[in-house]
Amino acid sequence: MQRSAMRELAFKLIYEIEIQKQNDEDQLEIFLENNEIDDKKVVEYLKDIQNGIKENESEINSLITSNLKENWSLNRISKINISLIKIAIYEMVYKKLPYKVAINEVVELAKKYADESAPIFINGILASVVKEKKLNGEVNEN
Repeated sequence: MQRSAMRELAFKLIYEIEIQKQNDEDQLEIFLENNEIDDKKVVEYLKDIQNGIKENESEINSLITSNLKENWSLNRISKINISLIKIAIYEMVYKKLPYKVAINEVVELAKKYADESAPIFINGILASVVKEKKLNGEVNEN
């Protein structure tokens, strides 16, 4: 399975977790069973994303909050957008994935699953996170 397809599954898992407000082992097992996923590489990737976001949730939420415009809060962001943003931040900050790859992937998912303003919104927040964290020694010019 391609990395993009795995990331799309990760998005669906994280979105499900955001909606149900439950993040435990059972959640992943149910997701794997419902989607008939048994590829070890995919399972490990999904476990890593789920656990990584869970373990670093307060810092990830803090990064998002500090890069929102005035008068915005986390609970104002759609569940789709917040799921995509969390995945990208986890991969950029904790997995050291090049920020251009992470941002491009979630922006493409936003075009597929979110409203038309989502790609610009997500790109803006993630570009600010890149600048704040000085990721990959570069600044995103987008």
